[in-house]
Amino acid sequence: MKGRWMMLMVLSAIICHLSCSPAGAQIRMNLGRNAPMQKLVNAEMAIMNMYVDSVDEQKLVEEGIRGMLKSLDPHSSYATKEEVKAMQESLVGNFEGIGVEFNIIDDTLLVIQPVMGGPSEKVGIQPGDRIVSVDGDPIAGVKKSKEEIMRRLRGPKGTKVVLGVVRQGISEQLSFRVTRDKIPVKTVAASYMLRPGVGYIRISSFGATTHDEFASSMDKLLKEGMKSLVLDLQENGGGLLSAAVEIANEFLQKGDLIVYTDGRDRSEYRARGNGRFLKGQVIVLVDGYSASASEIVTGAIQDQDRGVVVGRRTFGKGLVQRQITLPDTSMIRLTIAHYYTPAGRCIQKPYEKGKGEDYAMDMQNRLLSGELTNADSIHFADSLRYYTLRKHRVVYGGGGIMPDHFVPLDTTLFTRFHRALQAKSIVLNANLRYVDEHRSELKQRFNSFTVYQKTFEIPQSLIDTIVAEGERQDIKPKDNEELERTLPYLKQQLKALVARDLWGMDEYFAIMNESNTIVREAVKLLE
Repeated sequence: MKGRWMMLMVLSAIICHLSCSPAGAQIRMNLGRNAPMQKLVNAEMAIMNMYVDSVDEQKLVEEGIRGMLKSLDPHSSYATKEEVKAMQESLVGNFEGIGVEFNIIDDTLLVIQPVMGGPSEKVGIQPGDRIVSVDGDPIAGVKKSKEEIMRRLRGPKGTKVVLGVVRQGISEQLSFRVTRDKIPVKTVAASYMLRPGVGYIRISSFGATTHDEFASSMDKLLKEGMKSLVLDLQENGGGLLSAAVEIANEFLQKGDLIVYTDGRDRSEYRARGNGRFLKGQVIVLVDGYSASASEIVTGAIQDQDRGVVVGRRTFGKGLVQRQITLPDTSMIRLTIAHYYTPAGRCIQKPYEKGKGEDYAMDMQNRLLSGELTNADSIHFADSLRYYTLRKHRVVYGGGGIMPDHFVPLDTTLFTRFHRALQAKSIVLNANLRYVDEHRSELKQRFNSFTVYQKTFEIPQSLIDTIVAEGERQDIKPKDNEELERTLPYLKQQLKALVARDLWGMDEYFAIMNESNTIVREAVKLLE
């Protein structure tokens, strides 16, 4: 009965949801004897009552929902209540817990940084601390997964947890009583002055707090003398449409069209003209993993001739999903419309219903076709030709947004040996140990990031440790040439990781961006 109840509740939720819209008035549900819905209910009843083996009814119904959605398009999907909770944390912009950034090293939780102003920082937990127990139960040396540890540390706001902490230089174990609170999830990954007069902001996703974070970053950079902005949307998979509209509004004149959606109804979103950066130069950075809300911002800036787009062709997601919450708090994300850039482009890449595997292989196919290394390998049909609204430049729809300045993928930067070391977490773990052992010394030696950036060099001993650990795990360079090609980027990555652990993500990207070919092309254009 539970599965049939859920199936009927699914229908009720959808009917109630749709009836709130103008299109809902036209919905007719036929639940008669020969209706398709009745066939579905009869099939579920037959399986539950007659199938030879026992069946998990909840799982059966969920698989049925997934099967229906899979036949529609690649982005209509079903999420369990656990998946919904995790998704909402990233979109709403907070979760409830103790507020530490951590990693697992040698089966022990190592605190990288406590969240500034968060519950853990308030009681005195420091970078480098090892949390070894939660409410008296050990979490170190007991082979617990990162997910299990996170579950133990998180909890409702106002609840208390006692953490057992081992701190370097102190013989006895420390105990901290932490009151859990709301912990912000930042979507602006970094903001700093890339060059004199040139600001840089990287947005990792679009959530409920993105615009507030972006506005704070803009205000800070404008005070530091920003005249041009590099807006980095590389690897940004999207998020909330409303957040994308708010970000685009920061750059466009009053009345400028940002995006419109067209499905059963049509909606338009226009700029209010109250943005912080209506005149300065703007360069938007994208790659093949820039999708959805990222493409809305990029398309608006490109079509309105407000800025220049640099990088590689974006993902190509031009479908709008609406979330339909079911009675058990699981959720259906149902495609209800296509979205269009101001010039009228739908940038959704082609797909065949029910063929999600082919759709998922698109990035691999781009690499194999040579598109990522050669712009001439990208071909658009003349029927997909559009023109920007002010300068009437040619742009294309039907498969992502093609940048104004193409930057080929540098396949030589990241060697096979380096990728193998990364995959086994050898680089990350070596960095964590190094910072843990030398944190006080590094802090005393470098009183500012500027001094660190100019003078610090990764010690050969750290490189030797990584190479030796790789060899122990049967990961070796094929020859000395591959090792020599690996070292420059490996050293830069390590320097950036050390800076992240000592200061934060701004400093990490300040170092890593110096070898990012897309960022370097943006700087070149501005200079």
